[in-house]
Amino acid sequence: MNKLLVTLIALVGFSNVVIAQGDIEAGKAKSVTCVACHGDDGNSPSNLYPKIAGQHKSYLAKQLTQFKNGERSDPIMIGMVAALSEQDIEDLAAYYASQTATPETVSPEVAAAGKNFYMGGDKKRGIPGCTACHGPRGNGLELAKFPKISNQHPAYIKAQLEKFRSKARNNDPNEMMVDIAAKLTDADIELLSQYISALH
Repeated sequence: MNKLLVTLIALVGFSNVVIAQGDIEAGKAKSVTCVACHGDDGNSPSNLYPKIAGQHKSYLAKQLTQFKNGERSDPIMIGMVAALSEQDIEDLAAYYASQTATPETVSPEVAAAGKNFYMGGDKKRGIPGCTACHGPRGNGLELAKFPKISNQHPAYIKAQLEKFRSKARNNDPNEMMVDIAAKLTDADIELLSQYISALH
């Protein structure tokens, strides 16, 4: 009897893991309502909206869930996610994570100026380097739900840093980004947004 119970629990646990992984093809089919803002493959044609192609699956699922439960606010996204089930969210996240983001470019001057700040921060102002969470190439850390920020539209990065700075956005773990962004000047944000976008 005990062996049967253990087997059943294991099977149920395994099936839950499989469901939670999401289905790429199902996500592609469900993405038709996302195309207008995010493009066919998650590479938004407008810098008003983020590129979500190649973003970590767990981060995408987290953002969609937080739009749905109100932890992250956006007038367009709140309406878009209202009817999504947990499985829909997992499927969409799996699909967009499987895509490839289009590259951005930046001038050599901006690359040189931005590199030092991105890598090392500014100790005098208590600003850590962005690499601590987002890595030297801007690839983030999926297990910690730190997003991939490379290849993103510079204007979108700038807008998000400004939102963190004003606390209009505060859905980051332990308000880490809110604390860091509060110390950034407009010039810092402009430089970082340009530099980060071109990391590959």
